[in-house]
Amino acid sequence: MTVIPIKTEMLRVERDTTGVGSARKTLAEELRLQLADEIVRGVLPPGGALDETELARRFGVSRTPVREAIRQLAASGLVEARAHRGAVVARPTEERIVGMFEAMAELEALCAGLAAERMTGAERRGLEAAHDALRLLVHSGDPQRYHDLNEAFHGVIYAGAHNDYLAEMTLTTRARVQPFRRAQFRNLGRLAKSYAEHDGVVQAIMRGDRGTAAEAMRAHIMTVGREYEAYVDSL
Repeated sequence: MTVIPIKTEMLRVERDTTGVGSARKTLAEELRLQLADEIVRGVLPPGGALDETELARRFGVSRTPVREAIRQLAASGLVEARAHRGAVVARPTEERIVGMFEAMAELEALCAGLAAERMTGAERRGLEAAHDALRLLVHSGDPQRYHDLNEAFHGVIYAGAHNDYLAEMTLTTRARVQPFRRAQFRNLGRLAKSYAEHDGVVQAIMRGDRGTAAEAMRAHIMTVGREYEAYVDSL
């Protein structure tokens, strides 16, 4: 079994200062994002053991957030957690990833369609503000910050659907798909394309056009899936 080499860098926890999605990430979330990134890029190869004690030492944290991060990664299929034997790096099959994006696309399409009908005036203004914040990041070319605000943008739409159960299911699925959504922002020109795709969703929501909003969101999420595949192929 391969043992993952341990580096000595400490975990950085950053605060969003834009006013959109301003909550500080938990240590477990930060760990999950960094480990997921390393798994997707192949820095942590499939079959490699993830030792909680060594990871805690590497990131300068206790074993509790490490354990939670590994649990979350297992939900995405990036880690295989084995009872009493520790966890190892895994890689979900292409069929599994496609299935996750198909489910994500339908859930988000439903959210966007309902948001077009149900969003209040204040919520529509909030959606425009989130969309404009992403526009500024397209020009700065910061994929990590774009990813963070992209999560907030989609969250505004989930809330605007005014269906708590649907929002809960969508957020749960998004947490599983998140490592793959995040990776695709490294593709050349992807930020501008993502913003343009969002614009179609926003304009339909503003018009109250449920059908167009749903279709635009469905197409956007399926494009994200294809962009992830292109990113993996480029490694």
